[in-house]
Amino acid sequence: MDRRLEGRALVAAALGVGLVVLAGAPPSGADAGVPPAARVLTSQEGGAAGAPGAAAGWVAPLAGAEVASVRASGRPTAPAATVPNPRTDWGPTVAVVAQARAAVAAMPVEVLAGQVLVAAFAGTDPAAPAGLVAGYHLGGVILMGENVASLDQVRATSAAVQAAAAADGRAWPAIVAIDEEGGRVSRLRGLLPDLPAFAAFGAAGDDAATRDRFARLGADLAGLGITMDFAPVADVTVGAADPTIGDRSASADPAVAARTVVAAGRGLLDGGTVPVLKHFPGHGSVTADSHVGLPVQPAGVEQLAARDLVPFGAAVDAGAPVVMMGHLDVVQLDPGVPSSLSPAAYRLLRESLGFDGVAVTDALDMGAVPSGAPGEEVVRALAAGADLVLKPRDVGAAHAAVVAAVQSGALPRERLEEAATRVVALQLWAG
Repeated sequence: MDRRLEGRALVAAALGVGLVVLAGAPPSGADAGVPPAARVLTSQEGGAAGAPGAAAGWVAPLAGAEVASVRASGRPTAPAATVPNPRTDWGPTVAVVAQARAAVAAMPVEVLAGQVLVAAFAGTDPAAPAGLVAGYHLGGVILMGENVASLDQVRATSAAVQAAAAADGRAWPAIVAIDEEGGRVSRLRGLLPDLPAFAAFGAAGDDAATRDRFARLGADLAGLGITMDFAPVADVTVGAADPTIGDRSASADPAVAARTVVAAGRGLLDGGTVPVLKHFPGHGSVTADSHVGLPVQPAGVEQLAARDLVPFGAAVDAGAPVVMMGHLDVVQLDPGVPSSLSPAAYRLLRESLGFDGVAVTDALDMGAVPSGAPGEEVVRALAAGADLVLKPRDVGAAHAAVVAAVQSGALPRERLEEAATRVVALQLWAG
């Protein structure tokens, strides 16, 4: 079994679901049309009766072009279905990804470097973020509390950013992002209907109601021109020992958190806003705040898979488009290195959970991120596997550092194109 499927097996065991493995050649006697890829789904989702863990389910290729139902033996019970322009596992169609790849390949390095940056800005003047997008070809901006004065002002800011993106010659919208989790993390408090802390949704246990409420939030945000919400929180809290996440987490029970996260993410998408799962590989089980310093996560990969990774794995299987990498020192993976800058952490996300969408860093101006030469942390994040970099300390220095790194060969252009392709495909699809 390859590393990707080994990781899926760990998550599957934690969730109590069946795992069908079809890697490499199909099983003896199986139709050669069975795709050489596997997904984890419950037996109920696969349309089979029986207790959780029953070896029946669905097998689907990463491109989504064929779907075949299988029995425990792996033999197909229905013919494969061909889709002319299949969706990827994370949202955009294959054709949209190809369109993005072609656009990115033609970009000068100065334009390419900007596409992977999401910057903060000061004040409430719409001209400020628009100027950053125009000047550095930015992928987008994030609205913080200091950037919000009124609903009309937020709409004007979003419109100015999109006008700058269009003037930059791109055929896709810029990202306008915000942290709107509900509870104590709300940039639009008093301007939109109050949203309870995420823990309230987990405690209620009504997935349909959760999806509906987050669909209304997604529609409200989309109406303001906001394209991306850094929510839901997919962390599994450990309770009082967790000083940072707490009621931002749906539950201390991984299965409850997983169901609630999937419902909220689907709801935001229903409403027209891109959800972002955070903070991989799990901030709820550490005892320090990454805004201040680098929290140490002593748990091994198997323990993480049984707890922290469960909501992330469920959401990835449900089609999550974006995952935020937290700033956590996962000792077993990369001692002393924030997961946002760690190649091993990105491999865990990509290979073990099978995530193919956009990986965005948590804000790089936080205390957990080491400071060095201006823009150095941005180049490190991209080299490690990030596709989108949030809140570099100095956006001008970050842009210059990425350009210089590509020109010197320190950051391969191919890695930057891979990152930008995912970002542009996301915006073409979601925009």
